[in-house]
Amino acid sequence: MDIKLFDFDLPERLIAQHPTDRRDESRLLVYDMQKDVVYHHHFFDLVEYLHPGDVLVRNNTRVIPARLFGTKKDTGAHVEVLLLEPKETDVYECLVGNSRVVKEGTIIDFSSGLLAARCVKVGAEGLRHLKFIYDGIFLEILERIGQMPLPPYIHEQLSERERYQTVYAKERGSAAGPTAGFHFTPELIEKIKRKGITIVDVTLHIGLATFRPVKVSDTADHHMHDERYEISSETALILNQAKLDKRRIIAVGTTSTRALEANIGKYGVFTATKEATDIFIYPGVAFKAIDAIITNFHLPKSTLIMMLAAFVGLDKIKSLYTQAIEREYRFFSFGDAMFIYGK
Repeated sequence: MDIKLFDFDLPERLIAQHPTDRRDESRLLVYDMQKDVVYHHHFFDLVEYLHPGDVLVRNNTRVIPARLFGTKKDTGAHVEVLLLEPKETDVYECLVGNSRVVKEGTIIDFSSGLLAARCVKVGAEGLRHLKFIYDGIFLEILERIGQMPLPPYIHEQLSERERYQTVYAKERGSAAGPTAGFHFTPELIEKIKRKGITIVDVTLHIGLATFRPVKVSDTADHHMHDERYEISSETALILNQAKLDKRRIIAVGTTSTRALEANIGKYGVFTATKEATDIFIYPGVAFKAIDAIITNFHLPKSTLIMMLAAFVGLDKIKSLYTQAIEREYRFFSFGDAMFIYGK
């Protein structure tokens, strides 16, 4: 498909630069696919659209302070590094700014005497494998000197790091936040549970596949990068029983959706596993795992809006986005949310 089909005009003022004061006070656009009806609410109203017996699936990944700023040891050239995923002990695949100066053997100093890295492999499009050199515990050092990897369209400083995490974030490893989950509060989660909804977690560590722009003109030419995900045996059992009982499985976010659709697409049923997926969901790809999705409003021409177009139809998702723009919903990571369901 022509990538231009997934483009739309968005006024810059609608790109949210900061989160709402309270997570669940963000706005919520609800779309009932069966009735073809749109409702406008706040996120705390979500519980009214959930049914006893539903299974809500969250991505419990935790964002690490994955952005580092350093200098090339021999020349002093500035280098920005975004950690993507571990490849082996102390070796990470990284997206490197000013990558042309980082060749195999290059040493980068991030904090004198605290953290350095040596390039051990050169990849395409700014990708490098860096072996980190340090004393102590790597993730603790990252917490001290790393910065949260906010997207480039957010220009304001984030005063509280935890606002770029979900309240249920647990498993450290993401280079970006699972933004649909940002709207949940502990109180809303408890209210949802009291209504008889089961909540389960999967883990998908977000990397290039989720946030890298599509640079080709035809979707057939786009390559998705691997992202690591994990589904436990307990979660697989609950999800398979929900399928047998014909109860709704509701994904919180496109990343939860990726994990679920990759898993059932590969194994036929939900199966406990810890592996990577490069699944690409676009119009024409059938959904086998989920019945509904909670999601934010995404970038034009992104794989995320392609996934939603596959779920609800290209014309309909463009219509929903048009309505959201007309009503001045807030877009992207710190923006408002949608709930799309079909039964």
